[in-house]
Amino acid sequence: MARMSVYDPFAEVFPEIFRGLLQPARPASGEALEARIEVSETPTQYVVAAELAGVRKEDISVQIDGNRVSISAEARRETEKREGERVLRSERYYGTLARTFALANEVDEQTAQARLDNGILTLTLPKKLAPAARKLTIQ
Repeated sequence: MARMSVYDPFAEVFPEIFRGLLQPARPASGEALEARIEVSETPTQYVVAAELAGVRKEDISVQIDGNRVSISAEARRETEKREGERVLRSERYYGTLARTFALANEVDEQTAQARLDNGILTLTLPKKLAPAARKLTIQ
């Protein structure tokens, strides 16, 4: 008996595109996940909000170099095991979260502030004042 099948021309061309579409993002060994951020700007400063749920403030590092900002955090979500209990499935993440981005203006790192509240790291990053234009006198 002959078997019939439907020919799908896209199955051969695009098999990898949709394969991981509904799967959660998981880092490969040694890679860091990116922290989700929101950046807003006023004429004098930037305000950055980064999602770092479950991370202690002691485990967060923020570095500013000119207009480049780097946020990294060590996520340690440990569970307490009870005697006679067995973990059947654990979807908790252990590792590092990291994000580096560049802003349009340089940041005044001396007056920058950071605050962690309910898993949201808020950075207040004042813009560095550009040197004022100077008029030269001709002698």
